[in-house]
Amino acid sequence: MNALWSDMVKRTEPYTPGEQVNGEEWIKLNTNENPYPPSPRVFEALQQELTSNLRKYPESNPEELRNALAELHQVSADQVFIGNGSDEVLAFSFMAFFSPEKPILFPAITYSFYPTYAALFDISHAAIPLQEDFNLDEKAFCNSEGGVIFPNPNAPTGISLSIDGVANIVSGNRGRTVIIDEAYIDFGGVTAIPLLERFDNLLIIRTMSKSRSLAGLRIGYAIGSKNMIEALNRIKNSFNSYTIDRLALAAGVASVNDKDYFNDMIQSIIQTREQAKKVFESVGFTVLPSVANFLFVHHPEIPAKQLHKSLKDKQILVRHFSKPETEEWLRVTIGSDDEMKQFFEKLFELVGVWTDKSSAY
Repeated sequence: MNALWSDMVKRTEPYTPGEQVNGEEWIKLNTNENPYPPSPRVFEALQQELTSNLRKYPESNPEELRNALAELHQVSADQVFIGNGSDEVLAFSFMAFFSPEKPILFPAITYSFYPTYAALFDISHAAIPLQEDFNLDEKAFCNSEGGVIFPNPNAPTGISLSIDGVANIVSGNRGRTVIIDEAYIDFGGVTAIPLLERFDNLLIIRTMSKSRSLAGLRIGYAIGSKNMIEALNRIKNSFNSYTIDRLALAAGVASVNDKDYFNDMIQSIIQTREQAKKVFESVGFTVLPSVANFLFVHHPEIPAKQLHKSLKDKQILVRHFSKPETEEWLRVTIGSDDEMKQFFEKLFELVGVWTDKSSAY
């Protein structure tokens, strides 16, 4: 069978997604899904779209959603690109802006799709070590040969680089593309979108999966210069002109337009995250300063791999990364208050601690 594979397939190490399970008895804190449902307006929009319109192709360059996002972020509609989840937008961006012969830079601890895409598209790359405290070393990302990509906040750490730090990296790579993956920016980070007025080599990629509870509908987008958006459209239209279906487009517009619901939901998650951080610390965990919808935590005595397995035995999923730099850490998605209460009750049993701190949930 391998003799039939192309060189592209042979050199690829596929991305491993977080484990998915079925059943209401599981508490799923491993894939950074939002614990709350989408805006009620989303369900209304979906119902309205379930008509004979489904027999027709969706828009290739969805005007209504692009306009809604442009208004939200105070840019022009021709600075917005829509894709089938941010992973597709990332893939198109690797093809549009990175060249095989020029090495790109990304953090050594980061979203593991970056090295996957680099291998898939045969793009040479260098993984830049984080500092001892897991912060990005911004100077190490300047003067790249082929470009730079990193999440802000970073994953799986949740640590955010300041807007000045982002600007330093972008200005330190004039003539090369810098991609900022803002998948988790809505949970407390500072967006780099205002920097687009200063830099034409900056591309910002976002998703509606996390903060807008639309992971099941796959909506991602990019914001950049008109020139960059044209490049992304050229790549997309060479693969599939209709990457976003009608239901997703309707849901996306409805979600963007319900600003009050969005703000309330985000604040709820932030409050739960900060409370969870205190509870982790109260039983001896080290917790990195996250501004995402997850926490990266370490216990000084119990191996993370053991905790991961023991929690799974109790039908609780968290994420464990086996790389040497992260093998003693767990990434825990912020669930609802009730989910976090149940999680901590089980966790306390495992670490041999019981405290009425759990009553905070």
